[in-house]
Amino acid sequence: MMMRDYASGEANANSLDAHGFASGSIDVVSDPLPVPATPTADAALPWVFALSAVERRLFATGLQRRLTAGPAATLGDRVRAFFAALPADSQAPQVLVGALPFDRTADDLFFQPQSLSATPWNVAGQWRADDRHWRVRGEPDRNGYQAAVTKALATLAQARETAAPGESVMTKLVLSRSLLLAADQPIDPLALSVRLTGDPGAVRFITPTLKSQAHPQTDADIRHLVGATPELLLHKQGAQILSHPLAGSSRRSADPRADHAAADALLHSRKDHREHGWVVEAILDGLAPFCSTLSAPREPELVSTETMWHLGTRIAGTLRHPDDTNAAELAAVLHPTPAVGGTPRDTAVKLIGELEGYDRGFYAGAVGWTDASGDGAFYVSLRCAEIHGQTARVYAGAGIVEGSDPVAEAEETSAKLQAVLRALGVDETGRPID
Repeated sequence: MMMRDYASGEANANSLDAHGFASGSIDVVSDPLPVPATPTADAALPWVFALSAVERRLFATGLQRRLTAGPAATLGDRVRAFFAALPADSQAPQVLVGALPFDRTADDLFFQPQSLSATPWNVAGQWRADDRHWRVRGEPDRNGYQAAVTKALATLAQARETAAPGESVMTKLVLSRSLLLAADQPIDPLALSVRLTGDPGAVRFITPTLKSQAHPQTDADIRHLVGATPELLLHKQGAQILSHPLAGSSRRSADPRADHAAADALLHSRKDHREHGWVVEAILDGLAPFCSTLSAPREPELVSTETMWHLGTRIAGTLRHPDDTNAAELAAVLHPTPAVGGTPRDTAVKLIGELEGYDRGFYAGAVGWTDASGDGAFYVSLRCAEIHGQTARVYAGAGIVEGSDPVAEAEETSAKLQAVLRALGVDETGRPID
């Protein structure tokens, strides 16, 4: 029988740090591997993938092989088949890197890189905000977003009023908005990522994306999702797994007193605790069939980033069959959590598509890696922008529950946009900032 212990989340997490990176003698990445003597035809394309937390880095370059694209439900089986079919004498890294889109039914994008290292990425030159001019368009704009929140609240209220006894009722919906920014010069994804450094509460990432899954022929087909996410979806190391969901947020203040007050208010907010609890329960329910032990603290803790306070819970477990379960499979089971979608999941995701008015793509998806042994780590793709040439689409969302205020939720999205906008050197109106 599986032990499901809510009293403590520490028992099974001793070897993993707050970002899900291994501590002690086991490294997240292997030593750099050689690039094959005969690269594939696509190797010249900008296939770059990176994850970076404090002193823990993974940097993958070059395209060796693509994983056959497909929906989240088949990811675990496709990963197993991919590694089973690799030549025994392959010199390429035995790892797949990439991302899941928000939509579980849409195609993912994972690839085997030609080289893998822990070398930090550096960019020559200096990015100056006044080097470029910007045009900004909200999709939806702030007023449109507040109107969508109002509609969502009405839908939640109607669901409560009309639900039959025992019927599952939608209790939370995460609504996002995006800003489409156009510059007069190309935007370098690596340079943008370097400018996202400095927040110890976030993991930087870069992963390639495609507008469609047609096989790319030129560099112009590839986009890059660049961000600094605070949220670990799933880490697997041997039989040990860890998840650290965040839900319930408050904007930080430069004034220490106001900042402390915001943190204290969040920690004692019944609304935010209720919202956070739904996320934790969804993750526990998703992981339970795979685990012999599973534990989480009864109460969340405060987690801070540069711009936000969050409620977070550290969930740890031991897998029943670790050799038969890969990290990608577990991430796909959990994704999307109520932290980025809502609850119940399918009902919320359907309404999101109706209210937001744009395709999230890989925003609020999951970015990460898994290796031939099944180990790996996946992070929720938040605080990010999709870069393509001279354009950047920046995203942010907020959880809508009973008692939410449309103006306050719009303010929360503005706060969450700040990390990427500061890195780009522009505000929501298109004015340069230092």
